[in-house]
Amino acid sequence: MAAGKSDATPFWTLFVPFLSWIGELKKKDTLRADIISGVTVALVLVPQSMAYAQLAGLPVYYGLYASFLPPMVAALFGSSRQLATGPVAVVSLMTAAALEPIAAGSPEGYLAYAVLLAFMVGMFQVFLGVFRLGVLVDFLSHPVVIGFTNAGALIIATSQLSKIFGVSVEKAEHHYETVMRVIEAAFQHTHMPTLWMGLLSIGLLFGLKKYLPKIPNVLVAVVITTLLSWYTGFQEAGGRVVGEIPEGLPALALPVFDWDIMMQLITAAITISLIGFMEAISIAKAMAARTRQRLDANQELIGQGLSNMVSGSFSGYPVSGSFSRSAVNIDSGAVTGVSSVVTGVIVGVTLLWLTPLLYHLPQATLAAVIVMAVINLIKIKPIIHAWKAQPHDGIVSVVTFVLTLVMAPHLDKGIIVGVALSIGLFLYRTMRPRVAVLSRYADGTMRDIAVHHLPTSPKISILRFDGSLYFANAGFFENKVLEVVAANPELKYIIIDAQGINQLDATGEEVLYHLASRLRTNGIELLVARMKKQFMDTLRRTNIIQKLGEDHFFSRTQFALDYAWDGLGEDYDRNTCPLRNPNL
Repeated sequence: MAAGKSDATPFWTLFVPFLSWIGELKKKDTLRADIISGVTVALVLVPQSMAYAQLAGLPVYYGLYASFLPPMVAALFGSSRQLATGPVAVVSLMTAAALEPIAAGSPEGYLAYAVLLAFMVGMFQVFLGVFRLGVLVDFLSHPVVIGFTNAGALIIATSQLSKIFGVSVEKAEHHYETVMRVIEAAFQHTHMPTLWMGLLSIGLLFGLKKYLPKIPNVLVAVVITTLLSWYTGFQEAGGRVVGEIPEGLPALALPVFDWDIMMQLITAAITISLIGFMEAISIAKAMAARTRQRLDANQELIGQGLSNMVSGSFSGYPVSGSFSRSAVNIDSGAVTGVSSVVTGVIVGVTLLWLTPLLYHLPQATLAAVIVMAVINLIKIKPIIHAWKAQPHDGIVSVVTFVLTLVMAPHLDKGIIVGVALSIGLFLYRTMRPRVAVLSRYADGTMRDIAVHHLPTSPKISILRFDGSLYFANAGFFENKVLEVVAANPELKYIIIDAQGINQLDATGEEVLYHLASRLRTNGIELLVARMKKQFMDTLRRTNIIQKLGEDHFFSRTQFALDYAWDGLGEDYDRNTCPLRNPNL
C-alpha cells in the first residue's frame, strides 16, 4: 500500500487536498502543460468512454456523463496528481455483470440501477478512506488480481465479437456459452460491412500505436470510420451506429435508494470498490515512483469514492483510474490535477455542442477500441512468475482465472473463491512453519543440523521456530519441542530461538507456559533467546514472564548458552560442547 500521511497531517486535508498543489499553477509552464495534457487525454477519453459504456450495457452517452464531473472530483479530492479517472474496461464489465441478472428485461431499471451502483461504490470507498481502512484492499492478493484481470480481459474481448461480426444472439446462462453462439452465428450470418469496419478500426488502432505512437490512434480511428460510415451509408446497409446522443450536460438527480435492490447489489458494489481502487492505486503508485510524489492511499480512496458518488448523482456509472489515459496524461507533461479538470471541461463541451458529430460512429469501431484496450491486460508471465515465487500463489492465480471464466457473468464469485483460497493457503503454510534444530557451524554461526549434518549437545538443544506462534500452529510447535525431548533422553535445557516469532497470541502464550511447566516437571528448563518486542509485550501483559522467570529470557543465544552451561556445572565441559563458538 502506498505511504500514508503522518499523524501530524491536519484533518482538514481530507476535504481540500488540492490546496497542496493549487499554488503551483502560478507558474505559466505548469498551467500550460496541464491544459495540453487535459486536452490530449480528452481526445482519448471521449470515444473510449462511449465504448466502455457500451461494454457496461448502457447507452454510449452514459460513458460521457461518467467522464464529465468524476475526473475533476477525483483529481481535486484524491492524492495522485496525474491519475486519470473515468470509465474503465474491467469496472464496466463488472457493472454489466452486476446489473444483467436483476434488470436484463427492464431498460429503465437497468439505467436506474447503474447510477445507484455507482453511488453505492462511492459510499463504500469514502467510508474506507475516512476510517483509514484502505488496508482492506490488501486482501485482494496480487495472484488473485492477476488471475481475475487475465480472465476479465478475455471476457471483455470476446464480449465484443458480436458487434464486430454484426450478429445478434440470445445471451446464455454463462458467458462462454454465449461466445459459442456468437461464433456459430458468425459462420452463417456475418454482416460483411460491419466486419470490414471493425477490421479497419483494429488495423488503424494497431498500426498507429506501433508506427506513429504520438498520434492519438483512438481519435483517428473514430474520425475515419465515422466519416466512412456517413459517406457510404453504413447505417442504411444494416450497420449499427451510435445514433442520436442527447445534447446538454447531465442534470443532478440522486439515485432511487431501493433497499431490496441495494441488498442485491451490495456484493457487486464492494467488489467493484475494491477492484476499482486497487487498479487506481496501482497506477498512481507507478506514476508516483516516476514523479517522486508522496501518495496517501486513504485520501485516494476518498477521491475515488467522491467521484463515484458524483457519477451516480449525474447519470453516470462506476468509474476508476485508467492505466492507458493516466499514461497519456503523465507523458503529455501533466503536473497537477488541473489536467483532469481540463479533461472534464472538454467532455462537457462535447456534450453541449459536438454530439451530432458522433451520430454515424459505427458500434464496431467502439468494439474495436475495447478489444485493443484490453488486449494488453492479458499477461501470462506474471502467473508463471507467481508460480516460481510460491507454487501456492500460482495455484491461486490459475484457479481465479479459470473460475472467473467459467462463472462469468458472475464475476464476483471467481474473486471471492480466489480470495478465500489465497487466505486458506496462507493459513496452511503458517500452520506448519519451518522448525530447525540448530548447532554451531565452522564459521561460528548457528545452522540447521539436518541441512549441514552437524553434531549437537546431548544436554542442550537449540530450536528455531520460523513463524508467528498463534492458534493455528501452537499445537505444532508443542509437538516439535516434545519430539526433540523424546530424541534426547539426557536433555536438560531447550533454548527457543525466537527471532522468527513476530506475533504471539493467547493460544501461543498458553501453550508456551504449559509446555515450560511440563518440561520443568521433567527436569528440563525452557529458555528463550532473541525475542522481539511484541513477543515480550504479550508475556508482560499476561504476567507469564514472571511465572516462567525473567532470567529465562535472553537477548542473545550466547547468553542463553552461558546460562545453561552454568546450570550444568562442572559435570559438563563447555569447552568441548558442539554448541561452543570457536571464535570466542
